[in-house]
Amino acid sequence: MNDRTETAALLLPGIALLALAFALPILHMLVLAVAGPSGFTLEYLAKVLGDGFYLGVLWRTVRLSLVITALCALIGFPLAYIMARGGPRLRLALLVMVVLPLMTSVVVRTFGWMVLLTRSGLVPQTLRDLGLVNRSFSLMQTETAIVLGLTQVLLPFMVLSILGVLTRIDGRLEEAARTMGASFGRTLTAVVLPLSLPGLVAGSLLCFTLSASSFVTPNLLGGSRLHVLASSIYGAVTQTLDWNFAAAQAVVLFAGVLLVLVPYVRPTGPRHG
Repeated sequence: MNDRTETAALLLPGIALLALAFALPILHMLVLAVAGPSGFTLEYLAKVLGDGFYLGVLWRTVRLSLVITALCALIGFPLAYIMARGGPRLRLALLVMVVLPLMTSVVVRTFGWMVLLTRSGLVPQTLRDLGLVNRSFSLMQTETAIVLGLTQVLLPFMVLSILGVLTRIDGRLEEAARTMGASFGRTLTAVVLPLSLPGLVAGSLLCFTLSASSFVTPNLLGGSRLHVLASSIYGAVTQTLDWNFAAAQAVVLFAGVLLVLVPYVRPTGPRHG
């Protein structure tokens, strides 16, 4: 048995699993999206793309996902840098703080945000005590609540992705830049940030895709008034039982995510491995 045969034999179980668990369901979803009572139809896709309500839901999903991804990057990069350059004890403490929430259910964490953001919760009450908002102020069922909840849920993915790259960057490169007269900020932007770009892109991909497809947190924090595509798909499946329309929305979400991800993938081409 040659090397190619051995490689194929090792890859075959994984390829078969991916085909059964990923490729076939997506293919079936694509078929449902264009399958009408009398055969092929674009009626369901046209309904999604031609109705202002569903276009608004699509735009809200993409917009919130981009905002959440940007916030995760702005918070995650400094945190990952401190973890990578700090001492062993500091790194361990921060790593525990980052990883520990992953061991708690997303539902539990979202309910925690509901307690904090409701009208009588800690955050609105503090803002009222400071005189910054009126007495009826509440963050529940707002886009701000969705952004806060999902940023906290997805931040560990960004931090760990960047940390894995930063720990492999030789610290002597930063020392050389500082020796040549570069300031700390200039060293970060000219040396550290370009070298950490693959980790930043990987974390952004994870945060954006998970945010765009998230259902529990937007549904609990945003309520029934603020729909995202995941909740709209769920409603089409469980309430109206319109599987074809749900599949059409899923196809639009899938295509929209791919269109947004292409610019992110290009920086991680052959030049960055």
